Amino acid sequence: MTMDLLLALAGFAFVASITPGPSNLILLASGVNFGFRRTAPVVLGVSFGFLSMLLIVGMGVGQVLRTNETVYAILRILSVLYVLWLAWKIATSLPPQAEEGSPSARPITFWQASLLQWVNPKAWAVALIVTVSYTTPADYLLSLLLIISVFGIVNLPSISAWAMFGVLLRQVLSDPVKVRVFNVAMALLLVAAMAPILMDLAHQAASPIE
Repeated sequence: MTMDLLLALAGFAFVASITPGPSNLILLASGVNFGFRRTAPVVLGVSFGFLSMLLIVGMGVGQVLRTNETVYAILRILSVLYVLWLAWKIATSLPPQAEEGSPSARPITFWQASLLQWVNPKAWAVALIVTVSYTTPADYLLSLLLIISVFGIVNLPSISAWAMFGVLLRQVLSDPVKVRVFNVAMALLLVAAMAPILMDLAHQAASPIE
């Protein structure tokens, strides 16, 4: 991989990682509700989940899933249900003053954050784009590992910024009512991020069976 292509990859990784998406919205909400220390496992889970997705998609699994219409449709339905559950969890999160032992006063776990990447449309799109655009047939495995390494370096600090921004907002949203309004807004934005899939599934359900 040439230096120009490597720099282009790093730029793409930064833009893909820093721009809004389901994962970053969850990190923002978690930063507001739980602070950075308790959100750190979520940050690591998001990064680990995406990097592992890059590896598996790059090895051809992603294309196999996309060409199997039945499996792909089932996965899309499960992805919507999982994101709706996460949105509900955010909407019902207790404010920072809540009791630590309350079930609603805990962030999602490392593994839940990792699993989110597999039902995240943005993560799928990025993984498919980079594995097609930045790998070289002559040294495919080496270039794939290089892509994963670059994303690992760029992705973690980029998504951490969303959690840190949430921590800053935490100081502003000291009123429990404001926190609840914020949580509901984040949940609605998370559902909105799934709108293209929801509309596509509705269109497929309404289409006549031939």
